[in-house]
Amino acid sequence: MKIITRATAIKNLKKCIGKDLRNLALQYKITTYETGKQNKGWKGLILERLAGLQTNISKAPNGLSYELKSVSFRHIKGKLVPKETMAITMINPHELREQEFFKSHVWAKLKSVVFCAVEWHGKNSDNAELLKVTSLDLLESDEVIKEIKADYDFIRNKLIKNGFNALTGRDGVWIQARTKGTGGINPRTNERRPITRAFYARKKLVAKIFEESR
Repeated sequence: MKIITRATAIKNLKKCIGKDLRNLALQYKITTYETGKQNKGWKGLILERLAGLQTNISKAPNGLSYELKSVSFRHIKGKLVPKETMAITMINPHELREQEFFKSHVWAKLKSVVFCAVEWHGKNSDNAELLKVTSLDLLESDEVIKEIKADYDFIRNKLIKNGFNALTGRDGVWIQARTKGTGGINPRTNERRPITRAFYARKKLVAKIFEESR
């Protein structure tokens, strides 16, 4: 079985910058929305193929795992900007209370991600070009990482002092602790479902990662 390191995956993906992922998906027989219902994971599947990761043929090396993240960009007033925020990881209140940033699941996830910017032309569009491929270790400076840590520390301290329910999506400049999950009332039990939260990268952080990478 062929081992595909993170560096190799990035190198392979960069060769495909400018190519249309939709056309490539059709070539690899990956369903996008031909059935009338969109396959939400189709971009991730084609990015894995382009990176060199194929089921039962190649894999990421043990202990050096990474994740490919497709991030949609669109044109607004002639400028390419992120279409939406990016989920990082669910928040475990106990882990957040106990773990400092560089030992946290948030940092483990962020430093392992290979970010892939894909142009968004609208729902069920025939085009989806790969624009850029990068990761946090390709940033020109560590200032953004320091500022992300400051956000994490602020949210962590707020949890410690005021509890999980005190967290809001307004906290944090670069990352936020937003609600995630079904929420509301469970129709079967008539009881309110527990509030769950996840760390998200704000759109400005997504843009910054691509702007400052080498």
